Amino acid sequence: MFLYINFPSWIHPQIFPGVKFLGLLRWYGLMYVFAFGTAYFLLKKVAGEGMLDGKNKLGKPYKITEDDLFSFLGTGILFLLLGARIGSTLIYDRTGLYLHKPWLIFWPFDLEGNYTGFQGMSYHGGFVGGLLGMIFWCIRHKQPIARWIDAMVCCIPLGYTFGRLGNFLNGELYGRVTTAPWGIVFPEAERFSSSLEWVQSFAAKINMDIGSLRLVNLPRHPSQLYEALFEGIILWLIIWFCRNHKKFEGMLACIYTGGYGIFRFFIEYFREPDEEIGFVLGDTSANIYENASLTNFSTGQILCFLMILGSIICATILIIKHKKSAESADN
Repeated sequence: MFLYINFPSWIHPQIFPGVKFLGLLRWYGLMYVFAFGTAYFLLKKVAGEGMLDGKNKLGKPYKITEDDLFSFLGTGILFLLLGARIGSTLIYDRTGLYLHKPWLIFWPFDLEGNYTGFQGMSYHGGFVGGLLGMIFWCIRHKQPIARWIDAMVCCIPLGYTFGRLGNFLNGELYGRVTTAPWGIVFPEAERFSSSLEWVQSFAAKINMDIGSLRLVNLPRHPSQLYEALFEGIILWLIIWFCRNHKKFEGMLACIYTGGYGIFRFFIEYFREPDEEIGFVLGDTSANIYENASLTNFSTGQILCFLMILGSIICATILIIKHKKSAESADN
């Protein structure tokens, strides 16, 4: 009995593989459409519940319109995509390609002219870009920043779920090798020499017959699904429940930032770091394909730690500000 799962052969990155023109349609791109559609639907719902009603920065009562929601979301998405792409090239590219040819950052074709889409999108870059986009919109429209960001984070995690499902359908961003029975053999994953002792040990544990194979494709953690569940659905449920129990403006934004950072920090122990970067703290020469030590940290974990720290600092500042405002109102 095999103690692993083969990636379904009928799943391809293209929605219509082999069909001329339609072959350009990819699941990952479709997931973006679902993500943004879900975000807009939820943003409209929380606006209808009155989360965005109140006074603008000029102290005047303000009633939200559908155009406001659409332009706010559209601005955030534009900045998010720019930040995600730029962040990916700045943080994770070690070839120097984009430094010498920066126009390729937004060029959806490879060097041979084949359409690839925008492969390489950094969540943390998108986080910064999206945040700047929302702040820019609020300043331009004289709206309270924390209130609008609170409304937006009620939508982001559920939309994010679709993005990680797109990664799974693409067979990318998989985790480290595992002996867990739900480990999946991804067809495009790196293969390992069968002469390596640790490879032979893994194969034996999962009853994989490597026989005379020179290179072996071992099962990986489906970390994309872990992220879709914890950073997507569960985090969304937490924020959705808390939305009617806000103690101060910006509370939901802090919950999202810290919650994502915590979930992603621990999931990184199962997700494979980029080969060109490896571990940035701890034993930087350790085998990145195994989860051998909790003290070896990836780039993603460092960035998530900064998110957690940032959420604590922001929450502290906002709580103090809220208390001072309440005391002033009482006086």
